[in-house]
Amino acid sequence: MAGEVDLRAALARPFVAATNTAQVAYLLLEIQPTQQVAQVRMPVNVSFVLDRSGSMRGEKIDRVRRAATTALDLLDAQDTVSIVIFDHRTEVLIPSTSVQNRPELQAKISRIRDAGGTRIAPAVERALREIEKVGDTGIRRMLLLTDGQTEHEKECLLRAEDAGQRGVPITALGVGSDWNEDLLIDMANRSGGTADYIAQPDKITDYFQNTVQRAQATVVRNTSLILRLVQGVTPRAVWQVIPLIDNLGYRPISDRDVSVPLGELETGQGRTLLIELLVDPRPAGQYRVGQAEAVYDIPALGLAQEKARVDVLLTFTGDPAQLNQVNPPVMNIVEKISAFKLQTRALQDLQTGDVGNATQKLKSAVTRLLNQGEVELAETMQQEVENLEKSGKLSSEGQKTIKFGTRKTVRLSDLDLPKE
Repeated sequence: MAGEVDLRAALARPFVAATNTAQVAYLLLEIQPTQQVAQVRMPVNVSFVLDRSGSMRGEKIDRVRRAATTALDLLDAQDTVSIVIFDHRTEVLIPSTSVQNRPELQAKISRIRDAGGTRIAPAVERALREIEKVGDTGIRRMLLLTDGQTEHEKECLLRAEDAGQRGVPITALGVGSDWNEDLLIDMANRSGGTADYIAQPDKITDYFQNTVQRAQATVVRNTSLILRLVQGVTPRAVWQVIPLIDNLGYRPISDRDVSVPLGELETGQGRTLLIELLVDPRPAGQYRVGQAEAVYDIPALGLAQEKARVDVLLTFTGDPAQLNQVNPPVMNIVEKISAFKLQTRALQDLQTGDVGNATQKLKSAVTRLLNQGEVELAETMQQEVENLEKSGKLSSEGQKTIKFGTRKTVRLSDLDLPKE
């Protein structure tokens, strides 16, 4: 069976100069489940790992109760849920169970109360045990929410690695400002999941719902991208741009072929990647410089190692009119990646104490974001530039907004690539 996944390619510049020097070409790849699998849904096995420490008292703990109850409403009898709550201790509030007696489960959620300190690692470990009570027959997820600093951060990272090895991506959410965003980002990355910043407690429900809905939209698994490139074409970087900007890297599998593991794909979104290629000079003419291949499984349909392919063609020319042609959506994404790189390097400069260079890079990022229409994020970054110039440091809230906000600047609405 074929056609479950659509693979499309577009170049930032369809024409490159026929010169004597190597050039960089930007290739955008969209990997999208098609309508053939839009109605397929696999069972979801999700564990909520919820901070109930003393700092969660008041609106935050109330919003967590509401969010967990609302998320439960999205699940049904084919799904499995567990809830682990923690302070400095860990308690399994709801052991792994199918979502059938919803009122009983929601009554247990309503009894969550704040108390104690914060220790994440044992709670993650216990949630993994609950998830594994059900076989690997569906989409497995862990949602972790915290508002504070935790003990034993190295242990947290080890548990996140365990989750990744067992196919359980962690959605790591921090609410408020007093938590370690680098820890949650690292935990998410090691598990194959995502991290995010919830600035206001009233947004917790949205994040919980989104996590469950994205799991329910996941039907394609074990996806990998293979780039088969001709001699003289070298990959420099592989960036994910949707759902979040991330430097994925790649793994060589032969002299000219590389592989990029992508994991699961969601219907309605898929993955969008930006590939930086270094291309050796060639005479004028059109060349096939490579082929992209997506390899994937769809367990619900009994499909394994299915493939979708697209050729990458590049035209070398000396015609100035052709050389001026660009693909605006792809160039826009190249600019958004550039802004992300600038803020990343600025934060690295700050870690080494180089406030001057950090300030200059953030100023450049502000300009790029304004040009892209990212006004709110640019304003936050400008305020942090002023903080740097006055005090030599960023605010906790501003730093989190910058780190997480610049990863979300590419949206599906930015893409308007021609259909083949």
